[in-house]
Amino acid sequence: MNTDDINFAYRVRHALNETLDDLPAATTDRLAKARQMALARKKADAPLAVRVVKAELAAAGAGMGGLGGFMAQFSWFNRAGVILSLLLLVAGLSGVYHHEQQQRIEELAELDAAVLSDELPLTAYLDHGFNAYLTQKEQ
Repeated sequence: MNTDDINFAYRVRHALNETLDDLPAATTDRLAKARQMALARKKADAPLAVRVVKAELAAAGAGMGGLGGFMAQFSWFNRAGVILSLLLLVAGLSGVYHHEQQQRIEELAELDAAVLSDELPLTAYLDHGFNAYLTQKEQ
């Protein structure tokens, strides 16, 4: 089925659904019986349909003439493109991670340098009365 057939079926279904409430009871009963008969006659889905689709696809590929083999040669290009994209993604993410780690190291080094160069003794940072010391120094 092509898209025109599908669109036509949707339009017919929509038109039928719009007038569904206006149908007489006898007509709806006949439609219900016809539906039951159609469902009873419906064949079970068989794997044959899958084989038909595969055969059609194979015929479509064979119908391309020399292009079928030509396009098969480019399948490794597709694989290589996916692999290359993944490698670039991993390289980019590792670069971002490395950059963030360097930034963190630089920030910690700057903090350590500020603490060590401060005139405050190192034991004051371990003291529980550190805040009291700071407020006393401000006064």
